[in-house]
Amino acid sequence: MKNKKIVIIGGVAGGATAAARLRRLDEFAQITVLEKGEYVSFANCGLPYYIGGEIKRKSSLTLQTPESFRARFNVDVRVFNEVTAINRERKTVTVSDLIKETTYEESYDKLIISTGASPALPAVEGIDDERIFTLRNIPDTYKIKEFTEQAKPRTALVVGGGFIGMEMTENLVKAGVEVTVATRSDRVMSHMDYDASCFIHNELRANGVKLLFNNVPEKIIKKKDYLEVILSSGKSVLSDMIILALGVVPDSKIAVDAGLEVNEKGAIKTDKNMRTSDPDIFAVGDAVESYDFITSSPSHVPLAGPANKQGRIAADNIAGIPSEYKGTQGSAIVKIFGLTAAYTGLSENQAKRRGLNYGVSHTFSPSHATYYPNPEYMSVKTVFDKSDGKILGVQIVGGEGVDKRCDVMATAIRAGMTAYDLTNLELCYAPPYGSAKDPVNMVGYTIENLLTGKIKNFYCDDIDSLLDRKDVTLLDTRTKYEYDRGHIRGFVNIPVDELRANLNLLDKSKPVYLTCHVGQRGYVAARILAQYGYDVYNLSGGYNLYATIMTSKYPEQV
Repeated sequence: MKNKKIVIIGGVAGGATAAARLRRLDEFAQITVLEKGEYVSFANCGLPYYIGGEIKRKSSLTLQTPESFRARFNVDVRVFNEVTAINRERKTVTVSDLIKETTYEESYDKLIISTGASPALPAVEGIDDERIFTLRNIPDTYKIKEFTEQAKPRTALVVGGGFIGMEMTENLVKAGVEVTVATRSDRVMSHMDYDASCFIHNELRANGVKLLFNNVPEKIIKKKDYLEVILSSGKSVLSDMIILALGVVPDSKIAVDAGLEVNEKGAIKTDKNMRTSDPDIFAVGDAVESYDFITSSPSHVPLAGPANKQGRIAADNIAGIPSEYKGTQGSAIVKIFGLTAAYTGLSENQAKRRGLNYGVSHTFSPSHATYYPNPEYMSVKTVFDKSDGKILGVQIVGGEGVDKRCDVMATAIRAGMTAYDLTNLELCYAPPYGSAKDPVNMVGYTIENLLTGKIKNFYCDDIDSLLDRKDVTLLDTRTKYEYDRGHIRGFVNIPVDELRANLNLLDKSKPVYLTCHVGQRGYVAARILAQYGYDVYNLSGGYNLYATIMTSKYPEQV
């Protein structure tokens, strides 16, 4: 029987994973990886940290070389070999050897496309300057590192507020560069909701980063010693270097030219087996249209985790093992100076756009028992289905412990768990690591109280409409000391511990909208008032969330 011949276009996450999995499943298959660049497998998520000096050695970025891949997996890896065309009728690919400057054809029985994505570039004048960089691969990394070490730039403009933008911002600041970030939206990390991003805005500013929202470059003027960037607001920014971090677009030209089906953004369409519109061609990774695990709607989420899973699934199906991709949640995490920001599943904005019957809770919890030294707090925003309490998404921003809570919530979403299930999770507890009521349990308790009518919430977006109303009571239940240090205009102060003794001050005919610092004392106060017959609402996230949003919106007033 003839041994199967599999050609893989591109390495890194999806392609390299597929090649390794194929070999483990079939010792006798002929496997060839054609990679147009110098590196077949590298840690692209670690690139910003090499620039900033956290990762010291260049070799740490290279996970496999052609030689090591061949030695372990007996895979023919050819770097500097760019596939320029797919000939579906002949079942061959046209390859340009960039070193020998020759062209040849390679046949296949099955083909895997793992071409990834390319940095999105703005169509503006002056973008071709050598002081303007993107970061997608190891050569990009070396260029930026060399420039920062030799030219010693004092200022940098980072265009884009996503993962690469945030990681490059932190690492440039650590290298002694003054950084301005310009984003096309009203926030950084635009996959998160605005209220969650506000924590990040305040952390960036605390580390000297300037933020320019709703701004994109319209023109770049080259000067001898600097670059002048004209933004869409009319503002001019002078900078020694520019990092373009506007996201990525699928690198799918060869698929389009071959007549494979793609979506409107150019991402290659596949079925759940990662098979394209051609039954002998599979596609994986950042070039591929995926689908949302929660809503089953099409999506394009260029992340390493999905790419690795898709590579494995394509290999399984080629080897005759039925295997399906189950959808992408979009679980992601980023370090931004002293903060960690993580999310999984749907944001509130996404749930709203899809017309879902959703609810939102905000909780604020310590990373470990508060009596153990140095707990770090995390803000947890959870989106849930109001009909059954199923968890739809979560966004967590804080210090220590954010990663493991987001991972638990990602697992809960994948398992179809509800808020009621979260209350029953038995998670590891010891004072240095957590609390007897873990932040995940607290999310469950909070949503359970909402679903069972024990509490009614209102939100920071509702405050402006309440401030001048005469038919409501606005109540702050924090201590007088906390209230005097800062409070929401119009809210009167009765500490929760003095509430029962001052019920005569509250008009029972008026709804009571109350707040505390993070929502916990507000919940206690709301339960007291509800049982005395008051119609009462608690501010989700409390004064802490409100103050964070106001500080982000109006930093000049802080």
